[in-house]
Amino acid sequence: MANAADPDALWHGGWWGGARRIDSPNHGRRPAGSDITLALIHSISLPPGEYGGDGVERLFTNRLDWHAHPYYQRIRGLQVSSHFFIRRDGELLQFVSCDERAWHAGPSSWQGRDNCNDYSIGIELEGLEGETFEAAQYAAAVRVLRAIAAHYPLRHVAGHEHVAPGRKIDPGPGFDWAAMQSALGWPDSRFPTGA
Repeated sequence: MANAADPDALWHGGWWGGARRIDSPNHGRRPAGSDITLALIHSISLPPGEYGGDGVERLFTNRLDWHAHPYYQRIRGLQVSSHFFIRRDGELLQFVSCDERAWHAGPSSWQGRDNCNDYSIGIELEGLEGETFEAAQYAAAVRVLRAIAAHYPLRHVAGHEHVAPGRKIDPGPGFDWAAMQSALGWPDSRFPTGA
């Protein structure tokens, strides 16, 4: 039985026991020597603005029916994933081992270091850019961020908008960075300036 006092006890091969596992094929090896120092917060919903369905799960596992909604033609053939996905009710899903590189950031740079997928863990929140998120989602994000920081050399948390400015706008102005930082109790230096 896992020892609840040991933060590493819930980790097995990069999979966290606090999340429901759903394997995505959309991942690869991290480059040798890549320390996991960044957590990236994203937002997504499929179809956009609709919550509670299985669209995101299907997208991340390459099972999305491209004809099920007109919007899906715009993303047809896309092969992406994130390590974690947090539903509106706080349910936490994990699609890729954190030891592997999920395909979530795309062309990106953080503090002068390119290719954020190489050294980051992606956390998607069910939602739209600019809209607000649920208390249960913040609580789940705090839990998983604490678990990540206890197991990996995590030093920063940023949004997709911060690593791909002009290309991405998520999680957007509806995301309450101050509330998350306060709940974590982490210093300003771990978050984007002005977030």
